[in-house]
Amino acid sequence: MEVKVLNSSKDAIDLEIGNITIAEILRVYLNKDSAVEFVAWRQDHPTKNPVLKVETKGKTAVKAIKDAVSAIEKDLGKIESDFSKLK
Repeated sequence: MEVKVLNSSKDAIDLEIGNITIAEILRVYLNKDSAVEFVAWRQDHPTKNPVLKVETKGKTAVKAIKDAVSAIEKDLGKIESDFSKLK
């Protein structure tokens, strides 16, 4: 999956993400972070990649995204473990 940084500052970042599902999952997890003041994605046209916009206060935008990715990995690990117990 390709991620391209379009704009970046300490408290805000715009990322072009190659997959709309990943953009939505990141949006959901970032919304759980109290330091994130705004997060949304937009897709200008179905042939274009979605752009995720993140604005934070008290934490850098990059740190918020890293924390969200860690939480996603943790949850996926738990799901994988739960499914492996079904055998």
